[in-house]
Amino acid sequence: MNRRAALRTVASVGLFPLLGSTSAVAQSMPNSLAGPNQPLAEAWSAWKAAFLSPEGRVIDKLQQGASHSESQGYGLLMAALFHDNATFDAIYRWTEANLAIRSDALLAWRWLPNQTVSVADRNNATDGDLFYAWALVLHSRATGMLSLRRRATAIAESLVKNCVVEARDGSGRLLLTPAAEGFARKNAQIINPSYYMPRAMREIAAATGINALATCASDGEALMTDLATQGLMPDWIEVGTSGMTPAVNMSDKNGYEAMRVALFLIWSGNAAHLAVADQVRAYLQAETSGNLQNGEYVTVMDRKSGAVLEASSSLGYGALAAFSECASHSRFGAKIPFFRTDEQPYYPATLHLMTLIAQIVSAPECVPI
Repeated sequence: MNRRAALRTVASVGLFPLLGSTSAVAQSMPNSLAGPNQPLAEAWSAWKAAFLSPEGRVIDKLQQGASHSESQGYGLLMAALFHDNATFDAIYRWTEANLAIRSDALLAWRWLPNQTVSVADRNNATDGDLFYAWALVLHSRATGMLSLRRRATAIAESLVKNCVVEARDGSGRLLLTPAAEGFARKNAQIINPSYYMPRAMREIAAATGINALATCASDGEALMTDLATQGLMPDWIEVGTSGMTPAVNMSDKNGYEAMRVALFLIWSGNAAHLAVADQVRAYLQAETSGNLQNGEYVTVMDRKSGAVLEASSSLGYGALAAFSECASHSRFGAKIPFFRTDEQPYYPATLHLMTLIAQIVSAPECVPI
C-alpha cells in the first residue's frame, strides 16, 4: 500500500493519534461540526478553556487583556458552527451588553478591563461586525430564532449604510471600509483586504436581503485579483483616483492582517484565486529560504519580494501555510500541526482552529497528516 492510499485508509477510520500533551488534540477526517462527538470537540473545549471567560468574554492577553468585536465575532461564529448553544448565548449576552452601545447596529471595536471607561473609542471594526452577523444568521437558521436574524439584518443595514462606499478609481466597485470612521482620505479610501470574508458576506446577504453585501464580496475578490498582480496581499492599501497605492503610515507588508486573506478565500470556495496562489508560492519560498529556524513559521513578508521579515513558533501560523498549500493544489493531506493552546496565544490559536473548520467545510481532501 503506498503512502497516499494508507493516508486515505487512516483518515477514513479516524486513526490520527493524540499527542502526549492534554492540550494537543487529534484531528481526523470529519463529516460534521455539530454535536459533542464532532471531530473538533476537544479543540473547541481547549480553545474555550484558554481564551473564553465564564461570562462570555473572549480574552486576548497580549492586547492588554482586551476583548474585540473581532474576537467576539470569531467566538460566536465557532459556537454557532459547533451548535454549542450555551457558549453562543454567553458570548452573545456579553457582547450585546458591552459592545452594542453605538447609535447604529454595529459593535464598538474594543473593550478593555480595569479601566474607568472600558470602551473609550466607539468606532466599529467591520470584520468583527461581519463575523458577528454571520454567526447570528447561522444560529438563527439552526434554532429558528427570528430575533437573531432581525439583529443580523440590522447589522447588515448599518454596514451598508456606514461602511460600504463606491471606489474612487472609476471602477464602480463597492469597497468595504475598515470602520465607519477614520479611513476616508480626500481622494481615496484605506482598505484592509483581510476584512473581506466573501462567504460571510454572501450568506448574510442571502439571509437578510441586503444584497449590496454580496456585490461588495464579488467586488472585493476582483480588487484582490488586481492587488495580486502587484505582489502579495498587503495589510493595508489605499484605493483612490490614483489607483492602488500604499497607505501612508500603515503596513504595506504581507503580515498579521493579510495572512487571513488566503484562509477566507479558501473557506469561501475560492482556492483558485490568484491571491491564494501568490501566498502559497511565498510560503514555499520562505520554507526553503534558510531564513526560518527549526519550528518557525513565517508571519511577515515583503509584499514585492516575498522576503521573510518576521517569524513565529506559534503553530497556528504553520497551520495557515500548510492548509493554503494543500487547498491551492487540491492535494490529499496537509501538514497542519496538531491543535494546542499551551504554546500559542489567542490570535494564532484562533486562526489555527478556524483553519481546521475551513478544512472540514471547504477542503475535505486536506485532512491533517
